Amino acid sequence: MNAAIKRAGIPAGEIDYINAHGTSTPVGDEIELGAVHRLVGNAAARMCMSSTKSSIGHLLGAAGAVEAIFSILAMRDGVAPPTINLDNPSVETAIDLVPHHSKRRSIDVVLSNSFGFGGTNASLIFRRLTD
Repeated sequence: MNAAIKRAGIPAGEIDYINAHGTSTPVGDEIELGAVHRLVGNAAARMCMSSTKSSIGHLLGAAGAVEAIFSILAMRDGVAPPTINLDNPSVETAIDLVPHHSKRRSIDVVLSNSFGFGGTNASLIFRRLTD
């Protein structure tokens, strides 16, 4: 995630939406959320984060590409996708985890996370183009 924001040349606090790897495993989800908190610090309260896997399942090798598309559509349409069936998050967070229902909001910068077994990880930044 750090490398992605450095390459994009944006401060982490400008991220509006994070498409989490979020496989609904308590350990993995807590580690990802903790890493996001370390990345964004006090800006956590202004952003939202959800897992589209909760709606479509884990597409294995295709997951990263499909979730990148979800991220771009969220930015285009100004809608944060929901985390379906999120009733009891395992940790407290200032980040809006978008439980159950999508939310309309301005989204100009997106971070999409995809993590694989053995430490194969990718984080992509998408930013709305301006004139």
